[in-house]
Amino acid sequence: MVEELFHQPSAADFAVASRLQHRPRFLLLYGSVRERSYSRLVTLEAARLLETMGGEVKVFDPRGLPLPDGADESHPKVRELRELAQWAEGMAWCSPERHGAMSAILKAQIDWIPLAIGAVRPTQGKTLAVMQVSGGSQSFNAVNQMRILGRWMRMITIPNQSSVAKAFLEFDDAGRMKPSAYYDRIVDVMEELFKFTLMTRDVAGYLVDRYSERKESAQDLSKRVNQKSI
Repeated sequence: MVEELFHQPSAADFAVASRLQHRPRFLLLYGSVRERSYSRLVTLEAARLLETMGGEVKVFDPRGLPLPDGADESHPKVRELRELAQWAEGMAWCSPERHGAMSAILKAQIDWIPLAIGAVRPTQGKTLAVMQVSGGSQSFNAVNQMRILGRWMRMITIPNQSSVAKAFLEFDDAGRMKPSAYYDRIVDVMEELFKFTLMTRDVAGYLVDRYSERKESAQDLSKRVNQKSI
């Protein structure tokens, strides 16, 4: 252990000079491009809730997004998604469950968000809520997979989640969700996402600061400034 790089956490580390005052910013992703996409309808309900709570919300439309590695980073939809990922302080992902898994459309969006853009990690320390819709009985395969992805993207994934079974029965002709326990759970999830975002966004950088990375950065700096020959 490198003693000068080892930090003992304390409550004082969470003190900030001033808390952010702007509206919490949320990016919402959904996993289907069908005309009547239930993951999109759930996402729009979530967006309304977050806006009612006082958040600023952007919903990404995945139509036209190329397959990962099927285009370069200059593609307009790729640039749009990456800029939104950097802008957001929290995210919500909603996928249909297909063949017992999350959809390829939702996974493609996540795959286009890199772990790093230059020196910036666009998802690190940001909050995440996961939701899914199913055509049949209730399942949790998609949300479980998205939790793994959230961890890999170094996001703070909230404990609560939503899984809507037989989603085709839960919406009216106008695309609004009917009152139900499923809708109540979405309210719970968005409320929790909003709270976690308010609680963590001021100290997100501190929460994901790692000893191993401090050590690696110190070693890289030492190599750069202590050249044997030029």
